[in-house]
Amino acid sequence: MASLMGTYYHNIDVKGRLNFPTKLREGLGVSFYVTKGLDQHCLTVYSEEEWERLSAKVAAIPEAKGAQIKRWLFSGAGVLIPDKQGRVLIPQDLRAFAGLEKDVVVIGADNKAEIWDKAQWETLNNSFDATDMLSIMEELGF
Repeated sequence: MASLMGTYYHNIDVKGRLNFPTKLREGLGVSFYVTKGLDQHCLTVYSEEEWERLSAKVAAIPEAKGAQIKRWLFSGAGVLIPDKQGRVLIPQDLRAFAGLEKDVVVIGADNKAEIWDKAQWETLNNSFDATDMLSIMEELGF
């Protein structure tokens, strides 16, 4: 799978539907999986292939260690199937978790996509520390 990338500004309609960006749909496939973000209050979107890979890794964690992550990932997960206009219905509980009401940002993040409330996305971007990012890039040999 090619890297998912780009930043797309969209709105969620009153029925909870989001016009999912065409470029990202092309990379994700005809249906894809959405769940709560692990490190932020956003939603994470996976292709079927990435979802299966993640599911297998989580299933391999011993129950004593993995029960909570299983609950977190799978209890709120859902399958998104775009309609003919490219819209997907974001489940209400996931919209509430991520604070998605109207203005949203959908980003490509390599092997996944993320759906953010626009204000939260802007806050996150304004808090980036370029020095920290440069340090990480140097560790990686860039």
